[in-house]
Amino acid sequence: MKGKRKDLGQANCGIARALQVIGDWWSLLIVREAFGGKQRFGEFQKSLGLAKNILSSRLKKLVDNGIFVIEPDPDSALSHLYVLTPKGEKLHLILIALWQWGEENCFDPGELDIAMVDKPSGQPLAKLLLMAQDGRALGSRDFRLAPRQEPGLSARPARR
Repeated sequence: MKGKRKDLGQANCGIARALQVIGDWWSLLIVREAFGGKQRFGEFQKSLGLAKNILSSRLKKLVDNGIFVIEPDPDSALSHLYVLTPKGEKLHLILIALWQWGEENCFDPGELDIAMVDKPSGQPLAKLLLMAQDGRALGSRDFRLAPRQEPGLSARPARR
């Protein structure tokens, strides 16, 4: 029997709070499809092959969390469109990072027959790189959690 998921909405961790909003694979795949131009319930359902009740609950959660906004469908008075908000549009970095990680770690050489490319040039995207404030490239062990330093505020201890 599955247990109830812990509510991470108040966690003092950016990863935990992000997972509270978009933490299951269907939500990110719905967002991926929206970046590909899909906006109607039926388009998402057809492209993902997702059960209607699951798609409906994921879209509701994405709307409730400000990732999508519902707009009237100009082509049909009986339906509406799911449109990415500016908050939702910012997920492009997450999707590119996941794509690049998956491309590098989940396929055998020559198995993946599509690439993520720059629209104007058609060239593959450069590998995302984590950078320090001074422009240095950072590796997987070159960062840590620390109290946020804001002008006029005393430092709070980092907690998880």
